[in-house]
Amino acid sequence: MEKSKSFKYYSEEPESPHPWNAEFGISYASDRRYAFSRQSSFKQSMRDPQIPSFSNGSSKPFLSRNVSSIDIPPGFYSFDHSKEGNFDAKGSADKFLVFDSVFWVFRVMRTGNRQMKRLLIMISLNVAYSTAELAIGLFTGRIGLVSDAFHLTFGCGLLTFSLFAMAASRRQSDSVYTYGYQRLEVLSAFTNALFLLFLSFSLAVEALHAFIQDESEHKHYLIVSAVTNLLVNLMGVWFFRNYARVNLVYRKPEDMNYHSVCLHVLADSVRSAGLILASWFLSLGVNNAEVLCLGLVSVAVFMLVMPLFKASGGVLLQMAPPNISSSALAKCWWQIKSHEDVIEVSQARFWELVPGHVVGSLSLQVKKEMDDRRILEYVHNLYHELGIHDLTVQTDYA
Repeated sequence: MEKSKSFKYYSEEPESPHPWNAEFGISYASDRRYAFSRQSSFKQSMRDPQIPSFSNGSSKPFLSRNVSSIDIPPGFYSFDHSKEGNFDAKGSADKFLVFDSVFWVFRVMRTGNRQMKRLLIMISLNVAYSTAELAIGLFTGRIGLVSDAFHLTFGCGLLTFSLFAMAASRRQSDSVYTYGYQRLEVLSAFTNALFLLFLSFSLAVEALHAFIQDESEHKHYLIVSAVTNLLVNLMGVWFFRNYARVNLVYRKPEDMNYHSVCLHVLADSVRSAGLILASWFLSLGVNNAEVLCLGLVSVAVFMLVMPLFKASGGVLLQMAPPNISSSALAKCWWQIKSHEDVIEVSQARFWELVPGHVVGSLSLQVKKEMDDRRILEYVHNLYHELGIHDLTVQTDYA
């Protein structure tokens, strides 16, 4: 029977031809996980038990393949280079890889999709506007303009990180990041959501300070800044209008990142609209207009961002997949436990690597001297129907 690529199970025959001895570890007969057994050429020296000696004069130990082990190519781990004394070469290679990665990201940004190019335009406009606002604020001595310029600069940094995540997530998986780089998009969405929650809190504090000190009448000079900022952010909202819904269903990791960018520019737009509305109410003689408007904006930003914060944080914390009900997982667990060849089911864990990619693992204790391929295929088919396509099953003999 041909095994699927997503169907992995680790096994070690109970009668392994190279069992571990007491010098290097203990191997139980019922343990059916992958294990490495040390061969006769890898013995400890009697003179120095910490330094291995090699009978064939080789400078590297080797791992031979038996029934249950896998081969590791030489140079896979970083300490292979340190054994050869190539520290300088390794440092140069690391620097080269870093520069190569940076250049690769810039090439992807330049030749990226439409959303990446639109986000690059948004960042450029915000950087130009925040620079001009900072210069005017320093020249005229307006602390409000300087504060708003720093706020926009920090927001530009987060948008730049979102753009970097869009580009870097296209890289293929390697020996270090075996799952790939797609979780960068989830991390970017979480960072944007955290910043917007801090923005909501700061607006609430500002509204409370204005209520206590009664300083609402001296903020009219921010009206020009608010109008300009509103126009720039409305263009960003138009660019990412397909992701403007609050409870968006994330089918891919880029959906979460695009949604965070849309909420970022939407929250800035709501903030600018609130400042404009407060200035207009103050001109009409409404008391505490800034307190009312900033309070409403704070609540609106909090309500917009909280679903994204929960979703992205749940993925990073490896919570159970929200698209699979806990009752369905419990039903599969009971079906496996009631199988005639299964004695115990333990360590059943399921989480979302990224939106749209569910990973699972569980451990089975089965009857001795039975063909476990049948039960493994049964378990795989059960969870495959739930949408879990990356499943790892470990079997142990009773």
